[in-house]
This record gives sequence, structure tokens and C-alpha cells, in this order.
Amino acid sequence: NPMDTDSRSVGQRDSVVTDPVGIFELVEVVGNGTYGQVYKGRHVKTGQLAAIKVMEVTEDEEDEIKMEINMLKKYSHHRNIATYYGAFVKKSMTNEHHQLWLVMEYCGAGSVTDLVKKTKGNCLKEDWIAYICREVLRGLSHLHSHHVIHRDIKGQNVLLTENAEVKLVDFGVSAQLDQTIGRRNTFIGTPYWMAPEVIACDENPDSTYDYRSDLWSLGITALEMAEGAPPLCDMHPMRALFLIPRNPPPKLKSKKWSKRFLTFVESCLVKNYIHRPSTETLLRHSFVKDLQNDRQIRIMLKDHMDRTKKKKEETEYEYSGSEEETEEVNEDDGEPSSIVNLPGESTLRREFLRLQQENKNRAELQRQHLDLQKQQKDQERYKKQVLAERQKRIEQQKEQRRRLEDQRKQHLEAGFQWPELQEMLWGEESKDEKNFLEEERQRFLEMQKKNEKKQVSVPNSSSYFCSTFVCILPRLKWGIYSLMPWY
Repeated sequence: NPMDTDSRSVGQRDSVVTDPVGIFELVEVVGNGTYGQVYKGRHVKTGQLAAIKVMEVTEDEEDEIKMEINMLKKYSHHRNIATYYGAFVKKSMTNEHHQLWLVMEYCGAGSVTDLVKKTKGNCLKEDWIAYICREVLRGLSHLHSHHVIHRDIKGQNVLLTENAEVKLVDFGVSAQLDQTIGRRNTFIGTPYWMAPEVIACDENPDSTYDYRSDLWSLGITALEMAEGAPPLCDMHPMRALFLIPRNPPPKLKSKKWSKRFLTFVESCLVKNYIHRPSTETLLRHSFVKDLQNDRQIRIMLKDHMDRTKKKKEETEYEYSGSEEETEEVNEDDGEPSSIVNLPGESTLRREFLRLQQENKNRAELQRQHLDLQKQQKDQERYKKQVLAERQKRIEQQKEQRRRLEDQRKQHLEAGFQWPELQEMLWGEESKDEKNFLEEERQRFLEMQKKNEKKQVSVPNSSSYFCSTFVCILPRLKWGIYSLMPWY
């Protein structure tokens, strides 16, 4: 989706182009949409034509335009719906208002309404009407299956390509149906084609309608193709709004139409939408289902449109595409030379996809560059951290070696000073040795008391301590040797 906006414009942020200048050029006005004029545009690089709807972006219309863009993006990929290519934002010099350019498939043959007006008698042949109604139903079936109501089906919004393909356009008033309720109660659309239940929503807020309101509008469009204009078109729109819910359903006036066509119109124009057939049911109606010579109809439509276009340019003769026309085309002769296989609509789409891919590639390169910078910073930070920890360990090892060296020097100095060493050894006498001496002293005192009682001569304490010292001397000697390895 080639669209880029700032905070004051609409659309998505994932766009690739901000300004259409140099990419598209406007050729001429070809119609008016719900929110802006529709231009015939040309892709500068390829010369391919496109329909460009130009809209002034205002805050009041921003939500509706966003809705139209979303509808086009989601649901335009169908053979009977004009393909949405993308959108641009053309910024004004003052930055007060911006133009939104919606770029869509160009339908060079114009609308069904234009076709009717250019045809003698202002009516189309019945099989042409059947073909157009069938294609519209197929497009509506696609929308309705996604719970979308078009809400503005009419001849002006049914376009024909130069190969006589039928396309629905103008989603400016389309609505997404609530999937649980499936009905709407907002009043919007074009009065003469509007279903009674839609008009009732303006008079009664409790009224609702569903996707079958599009089928009423299709029935009115069929009357438009058969009679040149919708019913009540000669009245003021407000008068028509008053009469549509109150009048009986309109019918075909002429008796020349087949019964199948009459019943098809009656099926579309059932006033109570609850009893109105569904889109799929109408697709099975014999008027559209039993259509013969589909290819032949397209050839005749194509030839008629080419002749009408030539007549407009040269004004040399008149041509009738009405029911009274007797000219036939022999299928064995092949298609007329006027039918040309035009370049596929994929050219513009490929160009948009290319632009979008380039933008994605740029974004990916930027992301990779940022990731690489971040990775390099992380590596530098990790390297500094490792170096700091290594330096810290080196300092700790130096400090440990220094302490050990000091202790070694102290021991060496202590080894050459016997009185200090002796004092150290006696100071380091174990707790067990102290307990041993205490036990020996207690035992000596007990023995002394016993001997006094028995009047037995006992060794004096000095001699006992001497013997005790002799007993523990080997221990002390071993301790001295253990602390003086140089002996």
C-alpha cells in the first residue's frame, strides 16, 4: 500500500510513497465519487491508465475515508470489483490541507448509466441486462460473504472495462456488518435506488436492514437499464424518499420483456426485506443462470461501446444498442478487430509492489545496520567488562602474592630468634594440651589429698611437674621441629 501520512493525514504508516508527483499525472475528470472527484490518470513510467479519486482530507471526513481505504484494501480482489492499487498523500504548500489520491483500476468504457444514455432508446438489450446483473450479483456475493453492504448500488457505480467486464466501484458508503446482529440502522445512499428499509431508518431509529438492501438497489438498476432511468427520477429527491416506502414496488412498464426478467425484477423489489431472496438465491434465478452465449454478449457490448466512442469522437453516424437492433455477430467469424487484449491490470500492481518492496528493503537494511551497531556496542561493552575483570584478578593475585611474601619474610625472621619462636610456640599451644595439664594438676591434687589421709609419702608438686614436663616434651619438640623446617 504506497501511502505515507503525517499525524494530520489518513491511511497507514506502512506506505512507501508520500507524494504522487512524478509517479502519476491526472489526465481528465471522469466522474464524481462520494467524497471527491474521479480522474483518469496515467502512470508516468509505464503509461498505464488508472482511475484516481482525489479527496481533500479534513478531520470530519477522516474516519469515513479511512473506512473506504480499509474496504478497498480488504475486499477489492475480485473480478467484479475494481482493483485497489494503493494511495498517495499530496501535501499542500501551507500544510493546512492534504489531498488523498486513491489509485484504482481504470474502467475505460465508463458506467452503465453512461452506456444507457449513449444507446438509442435509452435501453439495453435484455441479455445485456442479464449479463450485467449476473456480474453485479457475483460482486455483491463476494462482499456479502464478508459481511459487507455496498449501500450505493446504482448505474453510476457499475463500471465497464474496455473488454466489457463489469466492476463495482465507490465503497465510500460501504458498511461492515456486525457479525452477530447483521443489520444496520444508518441512513446513507442515493435516494432513487434506496431500499424502503434504509429510508425507514431515518424515520424510525429502531428500524434495521441488512445486505439485502443492495438487492433492492440492483432491481432499481435493472429498471434503469431497461427504461433509461430509475423510477420517480422526475421527482424531487425528498419527495422520492417519502414515496418509496409508501408506494407498491415498481415494475417494468413495457410488455416486450420476458417473463424471466419480470420475475427477476419482482424478486429484487420485495418491499419487506425479510422476505426478499438472498444474493445466492438470485444467482440461481433463471434470468441470470440460464444466460446463453456469454462470450457473444461481451463481444456485442464491446463492439457497441467502441462504436459509441467513435461516434462521440467523429459524430458521423448513429448506432443503436437497443432491443430493436437486428445486427448479429457470427461467432464463427471470431471476435471483431475492435477487441484488443489490453495490458493486464497487473502492470500497475507490479509497480506498486516493486515500490513497496524497495521500501521494505530499505527498512530492512536500516534495521540490519542498527542491529549491527548495537551488536558492535555490545561487543565493545563486553570486551571492556572482560578486561576490567581480568585486571581486577591480576591486582588480587598481586596482593595475594605480596601478603604471602610478607608472611614468608616474617617466618624467616622469626626462625633466627629462638626466644620469640619459643614464646610463639607456647602461645600456640593447643587447647588439648592445656586440658591435659589441667587434668594432671587435678589428679595430682586428688592424689595428694588421699596420701595425706593415708599418711603416705607423695612426691612434691615440683617433682611431679618435672615428670609431667618430661612427658609432654616430645610433643613440644615435634611442634618446634614442624615450625622450624630448616633444622
